[in-house]
Amino acid sequence: MKNKIKIKPPFKWAGGKGQLIEQFELLLPKKFDLYIEPFVGGGALFFNILPSDAILIDLNFDVVNFYTVVKNDVEKLIDDLKNHKNESEYYYMMRSVNLDSLNSIQRASRFLYLNKTAYNGLWRVNKKGNFNVPFGRYKNPKILDEDNLRNVSLALRNASIIWGDFSIALDYAKSNTFVYFDPPYHPLSKTSNFTNYAGTFDAKDQIRLAECFKLLDKRGCLLMLSNSNTPLVRQLYVNYDVRIVQARRMINSKAEGRGEIEEVVVRNFY
Repeated sequence: MKNKIKIKPPFKWAGGKGQLIEQFELLLPKKFDLYIEPFVGGGALFFNILPSDAILIDLNFDVVNFYTVVKNDVEKLIDDLKNHKNESEYYYMMRSVNLDSLNSIQRASRFLYLNKTAYNGLWRVNKKGNFNVPFGRYKNPKILDEDNLRNVSLALRNASIIWGDFSIALDYAKSNTFVYFDPPYHPLSKTSNFTNYAGTFDAKDQIRLAECFKLLDKRGCLLMLSNSNTPLVRQLYVNYDVRIVQARRMINSKAEGRGEIEEVVVRNFY
């Protein structure tokens, strides 16, 4: 499938790596046996590499449910997506729906619909776990891209999709496994906590992640990690190869909060 067709991440995700693929291609390992992505999100790197064997992990249940449905029931999902309307009243009805009343296909359909029509493509929930982003008021959002969804389904056919913490990677990774970590970023300041879009991921979690990174390194895995360029991140990975990449923040409620920013890419190989 590689080099035959271009697959786009099926939904917009805070911190998505689509814009960095060209910079990443120079940093990837040339060969590996298994690909693991413990914070898969929109999966931009996965859909670019298209590995023959992969394990995709995420703590967000809606992300995992969506990929599972696309993998196993893409045609039923496509049929359900045709029912949605780009209207404010309908949007807020779908936003407030009782999730327990939905089956897995309906929930995946709702997830993609809200992602495509919500303000700025955010996926944000409150402390109760309820999605709370306002209607985006876009004139003609592409809620349904049938061809791309079918290609995503094909790309997922050899992937295991798992709901859970990043540490699950320790259960599967062996020597010559390529693991790419794209966690919620450590905030550059107390007022720029970007992790609000992905749930709580504090300094203790960053330390726990670094410990997981070290354990996998000892196993002979090929490791790559993205994060913000902060003193904590540099301290945690001081013994590894750290490169600077230029990213553009696209998701921010204020225009002045968008723009180029330095990120780091950490690797245990050269």
